[in-house]
Amino acid sequence: MNFALRAYTAPDFSKKEFTAAPESVWLPAPADAVAPEGYHAMSIFPEYFKIRGAWLLAQESRMDCVAVYEGGEIAVREIRLLKKGDLVAVGRTENGADGIVVHPDGFRETHDRGGVFAFRKGRSRETAFSRDYDELYELLRHEREHGKIVWVMGPAFAFDHDARNAFSLLVAGGYVHALLAGNALATHDLEAAYLKTALGQNIYTQQSQPNGHYNHLDTINRARYHGSIAAFIRNETIENGIIYQCETHHVPYVLAGSIRDDGPLPGVIGDAYEAQDRMREQVRDATTIICMASMLHTIATGNMTPTYRVLKDGTVRQVYFYCVDIAEFVVNKLADRGSLAARGIVTNVQDFIVTLTKGLGLQ
Repeated sequence: MNFALRAYTAPDFSKKEFTAAPESVWLPAPADAVAPEGYHAMSIFPEYFKIRGAWLLAQESRMDCVAVYEGGEIAVREIRLLKKGDLVAVGRTENGADGIVVHPDGFRETHDRGGVFAFRKGRSRETAFSRDYDELYELLRHEREHGKIVWVMGPAFAFDHDARNAFSLLVAGGYVHALLAGNALATHDLEAAYLKTALGQNIYTQQSQPNGHYNHLDTINRARYHGSIAAFIRNETIENGIIYQCETHHVPYVLAGSIRDDGPLPGVIGDAYEAQDRMREQVRDATTIICMASMLHTIATGNMTPTYRVLKDGTVRQVYFYCVDIAEFVVNKLADRGSLAARGIVTNVQDFIVTLTKGLGLQ
């Protein structure tokens, strides 16, 4: 299979409905963190705004944010980050009637020819995913050299010897450009390297160790003693695992904390909005995102990920988004929350990552 990005087709703005459309309207924010009445909320799709007769594309987007006109360009900003006086787009139509066009079909995916009535049109545990794997192999090989691959992970990978090793190989092989996770993934991955357990169970035999329920706390405590994850890895001679590989290969990782966290590890971000900002820094230039076994992190990332990216040369390219989970509910919930472009794969994530690594020839 020869992988090729889909070409992007912009709207035909020579059509009468666009040439006759009014200019977009921009009103000042009345106060910090407050949008003007009638503000336009952004979507995951490319959006154009008519300014001085030209249709300008917002260079990035994020669901539920607002468009701000500044310096001759359109920025997309969370409402909480607005400053009084920022010029914010207003208008709630999407067809040009308010000088705003939302363009959901720019990549023109091939439509199903099975007719209106057909079996198995959804994606469930009965779906055949062989083609998805084949496409992923080619996509990831392309993105390793030409894009940015961001992974969003729950702690399930740290509990299994083979899955943990498989993802470590992906990092070492250059298929991971950023990692978004929580305290648990890093804690149990480091616990596995430090004490060969995850939540007190041996990561290979699954045998519970005496007083094993202390192991993750001891790992956190020792990391806090050293002052940072990097210092813990260095001083305790850690030589394996997901976080070890990220540190070794200088792959950035964002650990967003939650109310239930033990410890947490040093470097875990306790402020939810700071964590959101740090996650968005990595998502901003991502071209492929793969979310696995973490519903809340997945939905959060999906909400801040558009379907497109504008490259430095002005090319508009597609952003690929995958949600992998053993629960169909999680895969479907992502679409329900507005991330309509997400591709779902319903399977055990530990098996998924091992299969993916083998398919890429890394083991």
